[in-house]
This record gives sequence, structure tokens and C-alpha cells, in this order.
Amino acid sequence: MEKKDNKNKKRNKIYVLDTNVLIHDPMALYSFSDAAVAIPIIALEELDKFKSETTDRGRNARSVIRRLDDLRKDGSLRDGVRLDNGGTLQILFQPEGYHGDFPLSMDIADNDIILSTLALKAQGKDVCFVTKDINARVKADVLGIHVEDYLKGTVEQDEFYKGWLEITVPSVQLKKEYPDALSGLLQEKKLFLNEFVLIVSQHNPHNYKIFRYLGQNKFKPVHMPKLAWPLEAKNPQQFMALDLLFDESIQFVSLLGPAGTGKTFLAVLAGLYQVLMQDRYQKMLVSRPVIPLGPDIGYLPGDLSEKLHSWMQPIYDNVDLIMHSSNVKGKMAVKKGHEEEDRRDKKDYKKSHRKREYDRELSGLDHMIKQGKVSLEAITYMRGRSIPFQYVLIDEVQNLSPHEVKTLISRIGQDSKIILAGDPFQIDSPYLDFSSNGLVVASNVFKNNAVFGTVFLESSERSELSRLAGELL
Repeated sequence: MEKKDNKNKKRNKIYVLDTNVLIHDPMALYSFSDAAVAIPIIALEELDKFKSETTDRGRNARSVIRRLDDLRKDGSLRDGVRLDNGGTLQILFQPEGYHGDFPLSMDIADNDIILSTLALKAQGKDVCFVTKDINARVKADVLGIHVEDYLKGTVEQDEFYKGWLEITVPSVQLKKEYPDALSGLLQEKKLFLNEFVLIVSQHNPHNYKIFRYLGQNKFKPVHMPKLAWPLEAKNPQQFMALDLLFDESIQFVSLLGPAGTGKTFLAVLAGLYQVLMQDRYQKMLVSRPVIPLGPDIGYLPGDLSEKLHSWMQPIYDNVDLIMHSSNVKGKMAVKKGHEEEDRRDKKDYKKSHRKREYDRELSGLDHMIKQGKVSLEAITYMRGRSIPFQYVLIDEVQNLSPHEVKTLISRIGQDSKIILAGDPFQIDSPYLDFSSNGLVVASNVFKNNAVFGTVFLESSERSELSRLAGELL
């Protein structure tokens, strides 16, 4: 009986959707089962303004308009159309003559939408205003309107999946190849595929072992990949990241963490090495969102190459750092053909490997681009494509919606790998936050898939000043 009453209450409630909810998720129309959904007509005018854009905002606007057009054929949108989920959808007209003591300017679309919601409330309706706009939520609340964020597909911060966990043990356990704590952990907790376990000595945090869970009660010890370049991980989480980045069976990796933790550096390092030294991929494709979200790179100064250079400066910086750290001063040894990397016996190596090895003079990233080993592209130009045999790095993904991230991942073709990197605490998009951005959501929904792994990096390795800035400011 109680369940039936709750269902009836839900049917009587009217959810008024703000334009930004429809832009964030075109399927939001169907997210309120057994309830009435209302869209103010001013929201349709806003969708009409966005529909000609080539951005995700434009695509989502067109998607909503098409869905409304289909629903129009089933009945009157003004009176309400029945939805397949048991709810209804109607278009709200601006209330005639109802302004009451409305204190907000009517020249702003958001305020018109709030007024339409307030008019319904004045009629005695049980109304809930749903918006991604924080300020709109504040204004609606001040006016006595029940208001909510659109939370479908969000991840609460305290439930966020880091990709690893830490346990402390007596140092004597670390002398064993597989510490006893691993078997005990399996009995106490469910581990996800490719989740890391960091086992640390109780008295010495620098004495530790790392394992990756492979399923079926099996663990893989994690070690630093053998690289010809003199670069190595600086902390346990960087070891974990490199383990995923160099694993051919892992097609999708997400790296999250504050500024300076090495997310982009590690991803670029692994990409360049696998393209230049291992011939594992044909090239490395790098992209990052343009902020503000949505427009393409046209507003940046200069021709296309100059625009890309300005927009991709962080990638140039990381390549320069890799070259400097490798002490190559503009030169990198690039293997021609497939050569074994085990050089323990140098004499045997010289005898059995007579393929030429040569130095290519590199003037940084631009030379690699000319050689076809690296490609810098705008996210806008990646849609509608299939991307095979490439190492794909998308940086600053915290500024993309889950729908945009889905679009990017679905582009990955045969024998390609995609890496998403970003700082979920540093979001520039006005309608995204820690819980709703595409980086966090994708990392959460893909967990426990054999082709996916994620690491949240915590320790800043950029500089002591960078670390202090992150902690103090």
C-alpha cells in the first residue's frame, strides 16, 4: 500500500527541466518514470539557438528537438503526451499576467523558466525544478521552489573508484613473493579486475610491493617497465599507471589526480615510447578540449599550426621534459623494425640484431608531427571516425560530459588504445562538477572490465612549490 502511495505521489509531481539538463543529457525526457515532465517553451527557444552549432551542445539540442517532434505525433504537447516509461511530457507556456512579486529580470531566459515553475506552484501543483545551473538552483530555492540537480549517471565523491587500495603489513610479509595479506584481502573485500593493491610496511612507507588483480584469485606483481630511456616512476601510483599504459591487453586507461601528479607526462611518455621504440602503434593522437567548452579552435590566433601549438602547449611542454630528462638534447634513438629489448648479453645482441638503428634529429614535437608519428587534433574533428592502430590521449577530460566521453571512446578502432586524463577537482565547464563530469563517470562505469584500468594519482611530483600551491591555496 505504501509503495502504491509513493507511486501516486510521483505521478502527481511535475518535474520542470531547465535547458541545460536537456543539453547535458538528451535522454533526460525519459529519466523520470511514472512522473510528469514539463519543458518551458522558453527552453525550446534556447535549444533553437544552439541547434546550428557543430559542438556537442548543438548535437544534443538537435537530438532533443527531434525527440519532441516524434512525440508531437502522439498527441498534444501542450496538453501532455504519454511516455513509454509511464510518465507524461508537456510544454509549459509562459503564464499570462502572472508575475506576482517576482523579483527577477524577465530579460533572462533562466528567470522566465523559474517564473513558469513558480506559476505552477501557485496553482497548488507539487513542482520540482531540475537544473544543472547552481545559481538558478539558488534563485529558485530563495523563491520557495523545490529544486534539484540532475544526478543521473553521477558518482558521489565518497564512492569514487580510485583503482587501487592500500594495506599495511609487518615488514616480514614483504619478504614473501606473495604476501599473506593478499589472500586475506580476497576474503574480506570484492576486488575489481585490474584493481591495484599497494602493500606497505607498517614502519617504512618506502618499503612496499604492488600487485594488480587479474580475477579468479590471481595477482600480478607490478614492476617498472624496462625502458631504454632513463626515466622511471617516482611513486607507487606512477608505477600503477605505467603498468596499465604499457599493457597491450588494456585498451582503455583513465588517469586522474591533481595538478603535478604526472598524469599527462606518463601518458605522453608511454605513448612516445610505444610508437617510436616498440612500433606497437602507428602514431600517437593527442587532443584536449577547448575552454570554454564547445567552440572549436577558430578563435585562437594564427593559422592552423599556430592555433594547435597554442592550444597544445602543455603537450609540447611534456615532450620537452621527456627529452630533457632523457638527456638527449634534441635526439632520440628510434628503432627501425622490430628489435628485442633484452640487451643482457650485448655480444649476442650485436651478432643477432643487424638491423640498423639510427638517430633522428628532433626539434621537439613538431618534427614528430612531420614524421607522422604524432598527430594533434581538435576533439570536434574526431567524431564520426574510426581510429585504428593508434595510441589516443585525451587530456583535460574533466571538462567533458559523459555523453562526449562516450562519443570519443566509441571512435577507438582495431588495435588502438585510449587514455583519458584529467583533474576532477579543477573543472572549467559551468554545468559539470566532480560527480557528473565524463572522466569520473566513465572511470566508475567501466570498472571491473578486463580491457579497462584506472589510477588516481595523489602525490605531486612537479615541484615542492607546485605541491604547496595545491595544498595551501
